[in-house]
Amino acid sequence: MKIIIAPDSFKESLSALEAAEAIERGFKSVFPSADYRKLPVADGGEGTVQSLVDATNGRIIEQVVTGPLGEPVRAFFGMMGDGRTAVIEMAAASGLHLVPVDKRNPLITTTRGTGELIGAALDAGAERLIIGIGGSATNDGGAGMIQALGGRLLDNSGSEIGPGGGALSQLASIDVSGLDSRLRNVKLEVACDVDNPLTGPKGATAVFGPQKGATADMLDVLEQNVSHFADMAEKELGSTFRDTEGAGAAGGLGWSLLTYLQADLKRGIDIVLEAVDFENIVQDADLVITGEGRIDSQTVHGKTPIGVAKAAKSYDVPVIGIAGSVSRDSDAVYQHGIDALFSIVPGAVPLEDAFEHAAEYMERTARDIAASIKLAKTMFLI
Repeated sequence: MKIIIAPDSFKESLSALEAAEAIERGFKSVFPSADYRKLPVADGGEGTVQSLVDATNGRIIEQVVTGPLGEPVRAFFGMMGDGRTAVIEMAAASGLHLVPVDKRNPLITTTRGTGELIGAALDAGAERLIIGIGGSATNDGGAGMIQALGGRLLDNSGSEIGPGGGALSQLASIDVSGLDSRLRNVKLEVACDVDNPLTGPKGATAVFGPQKGATADMLDVLEQNVSHFADMAEKELGSTFRDTEGAGAAGGLGWSLLTYLQADLKRGIDIVLEAVDFENIVQDADLVITGEGRIDSQTVHGKTPIGVAKAAKSYDVPVIGIAGSVSRDSDAVYQHGIDALFSIVPGAVPLEDAFEHAAEYMERTARDIAASIKLAKTMFLI
């Protein structure tokens, strides 16, 4: 019996690998001789680097880069086991969590550190880049990233404009002749699960600006400035990506990746499953087990369990979902490839207890699921 174990992380309690290991222990106590394949995965957000490193026996590389406020921060990226694919979470360098609440101001926050991480990955020999762009503190249209990679964004005097979305008003010309030449030979895939355009009422500034600290007055300035950046790119580079779905992700970083780095924007879970060769591994499986911290009606919108389930169902492989919390509206997932759901929490327990004993509860639940399968095989001679 071949069993694929492909969970996402359980936030604040278990990494995806720890969750997979606990599930495997539970199943092995009932089916010790089964063929287990652990594939810790993620949907492109937080934990994607760790998941892909764990799934491919890769490594984490730490790097000091420029943080959102211009101060040095210790960030990281992952190099997958093939030694050629680097995985980056832009939030590690330019994330909202790096900025104290009272200092959040997208007029000054920069994506320069994300560009520096890309450069470090190229230095490490990366020929393929996977970049997750959720959780940003920025609204600079990716300007800082472009500057870090050798592009020049110049004012009327020929000097580089400063950091942040506020400085974009000074932009008079764009020079990408010095952009890192290695980027021409790199395959760049961006995990992007939002469909917002760059500008307009559903754009980067209007939708995501307030959560990054933008006031009403700031929103007007940022919208004008990001639009100006796009106008300049269209004039000088012929770029027409401002209305592309996902261009508004991460304060316009999605647009910049499309415009300057010729990236492919895809659903995060699709990129991750391709990276771990999930389709080939699942073809002859007997069972797939997936899961994440909470499964509810929102899980069907591109989350890990549904991505895994859809891939498994293309080969008629049954799928079990395990979660810390299963909501009352979780029935929606049954229409998207998951056959059965289980919560690991043994009754009404304090949240702290659920976090602290998550591995134990996971293993116990997996053991009970396996025992039920074995009992069914015995009773019905499956």
